[in-house]
Amino acid sequence: MLAQHESIVFPGVYDALSALLAKRAGFELAFLSGYGMSASHLGLPDMGFLGQSDVADVAGRVCVAAGLPLIVDADTGYGNELNVGQTVSRLLRAGAKGCFLEDQCWPKRCGHMAGKEVVDRDEFAAKLAAAVAAKGAADFFIVARTDAVATDGVDEALARMRLAEEAGVDGFFIEAPPDADTLRRIGAEAPRPLVANLIEGGKTPVLRQEELQGLGFSLLLYPLTALYSATKAVGASLAKLRRNGTSDPRDLASFAEFNELIGADELLRGGGPPR
Repeated sequence: MLAQHESIVFPGVYDALSALLAKRAGFELAFLSGYGMSASHLGLPDMGFLGQSDVADVAGRVCVAAGLPLIVDADTGYGNELNVGQTVSRLLRAGAKGCFLEDQCWPKRCGHMAGKEVVDRDEFAAKLAAAVAAKGAADFFIVARTDAVATDGVDEALARMRLAEEAGVDGFFIEAPPDADTLRRIGAEAPRPLVANLIEGGKTPVLRQEELQGLGFSLLLYPLTALYSATKAVGASLAKLRRNGTSDPRDLASFAEFNELIGADELLRGGGPPR
């Protein structure tokens, strides 16, 4: 599917409901965000609180509920090469269509936060090779992510992407380039297809699709747009309820709209969930 597009914009989701909304909006692909899962399921920052079972369980629920091709944030793979292989196998059983694997030391943290550390090149390459071996011939898109720009500079990040290419992964992601010049260099020198990770208020400039495509990026991920917009909307609605003592229907999906979204109408008619 990804090969059919010169570039594709896809959103981050964090649970089954946000994935349903992404599908309704017409997206052909979604990303299950570790940042979003940690915030929505645990109320904690993206700092290594989620484990392999947590992520696989959420991925399974999202895949069943939304029926939307899903790439999962698998963090560091949750251990050594054996753990990485098990992570890929569990995500395949959950119905996911791919994952991101990164080179941070554990416990990891959001790639746009300070204080990151990365494992050595050989360890990263071995984990990627284990992931590729675990997927076998399955239709599963493995993206190698490096956070080395922040720790060791762009040259090291590019070298790690070349090692990832040798390991046989499907996509490449250099996290948190801080400016357009760095994006331009990565687009010119890194293997492809390339991910641009576009966090509103993060370290990387949020350029338009046409600009990023021109720089060589084809997988344009907005991992936190849904989470941040939901947080603002829910916060404002609840503040208004607290302030006024009543809700404002103009701020809300209607009872009928919501039931249609989650498949209640179809089930009441005697059918199955509209997946």
